[in-house]
Amino acid sequence: MRTSFRLALLCLWATPIALCSQGFQLKNEVLPNPDNEPAPVHPVPHPRQLKWQETEFYAFFHYGMNTYTNKEWGYGDESENLFAPTAAPNPRQWLEAAKAAGMRGGIAVVKHHDGFCLWPTETTTHNCTKSNNKFAKETNIPRDFAAAARDLNMKYGFYISPWDRNSALYGTDRYVKEVFLRQAAELAQYGSDQFEMWFDGANGGDGYYGGKNTKISTDRAIYYDTPNLRDTIHKVAPDCVLWGEGGEARWIGNEAGWAGQTNWATENRGYASENNGMYGTENGWFWLPGESDAKATNKGWFWHEGESPLSAERLFQMYLETVGRNATLILNIPPNKAGILPPASVKALKDMGQLITNRLSHDFAKTATVEASEVRNAGLNRNYAATNLTDGNKETYWATNDGTKSATLTFTWDTPQPVRYVELMEYVAKGQRVRDFKIETSADGNNWTEQATGIETTTIGYKRIVPLVGPTSESYKAPIQAKAVRVTIVDAKSCPLLNRIAIY
Repeated sequence: MRTSFRLALLCLWATPIALCSQGFQLKNEVLPNPDNEPAPVHPVPHPRQLKWQETEFYAFFHYGMNTYTNKEWGYGDESENLFAPTAAPNPRQWLEAAKAAGMRGGIAVVKHHDGFCLWPTETTTHNCTKSNNKFAKETNIPRDFAAAARDLNMKYGFYISPWDRNSALYGTDRYVKEVFLRQAAELAQYGSDQFEMWFDGANGGDGYYGGKNTKISTDRAIYYDTPNLRDTIHKVAPDCVLWGEGGEARWIGNEAGWAGQTNWATENRGYASENNGMYGTENGWFWLPGESDAKATNKGWFWHEGESPLSAERLFQMYLETVGRNATLILNIPPNKAGILPPASVKALKDMGQLITNRLSHDFAKTATVEASEVRNAGLNRNYAATNLTDGNKETYWATNDGTKSATLTFTWDTPQPVRYVELMEYVAKGQRVRDFKIETSADGNNWTEQATGIETTTIGYKRIVPLVGPTSESYKAPIQAKAVRVTIVDAKSCPLLNRIAIY
């Protein structure tokens, strides 16, 4: 009896070894969501779209044949000799002025609708090297623009018109393969680090077309072979967003420097959506963020004699109404016949940059005590504390638990602070969520007054800058003395995620 009991114990002790010898082994259980991260609200941005939106504010430089013919849309029959710079074009000067305005990059127009190219392309003789002007012969805007941008630590890209009023092949099957796609591929070779390539939607109509002098209409939805275009560019420049015909960012739609106060980054595919560009579509199935193209001068996109820049105050208003409304701002400053930005434009840009710095740099939120009505339960390697809003890390964020779509965030100080603006940013890598919010201030920490009541406090998105003391045109008036600021998320599509709140 005793011997049998001992044998039984021995067998039980030896069983795991026997099992291991047969290929069995113990494994640690891996939780499906160890960091308790919120589920994304689809659609979400592609990483290249997110990097593009982080650029926020950048320049547009319309320069080319039209600069010398006093036109906006050339017909395509212009002699190459008309492109006659009075000095060597200086893209570095363009970008230095843009940087002084607070811009993070720029896009150079290197081919407009007239088909004239500002680099030694193999696709057409209608290019700068065929001019008899000594400065034109050595012009290569993509080369010089890219080099200057890298040296200044700025992002860069190029505008290339799909429509070509010069080419005899336009409207045929050969044009897209032999001209347009090849030109785009040539420009991609000027740098794999490009952040955007701009493909204007202007399409078809009358033109020279190699001497045909006729009208040609094409269906731009299919003619430009957009899938092949994207594939061609992304193989060389994987972080390059293709605007317009490329279908990765949308036209805000007014060319006046404003986006809708309610502005979703989601949209439905189709050219009909261009009419809704300022607002997006809440339940759109495609991530298509908005870019506002606007002129910093009082005449055309290209330089014209007698033009003058808009005031720094007006440009600052544009900034609030675009970058501050979940859009990017691409602000056009045209170089003149000497290939440089006029002194008045340079000064206006510098003055604008000073306004942005003076008004939107001293962040009172960094010195505040921050409290949230709810904080999502922390995970293994990540927490969702309200202090994430002010830590300067774009990858951390505050969040509520699943099912909670309304919450408050309160910032307090020991003494009142002079506040005029509140900046909010969602963690849009997991989708755009907030539908409705409000901002209140308190002079004593107990009694609250709702601010910005004349403004739609609906969407936030990548970034929203809300002026508290008046409309965007009169936003820098006497400040509100606040001992506390309270932001309430009233409603969201799912648990709200904010990665930054700044108070200026």
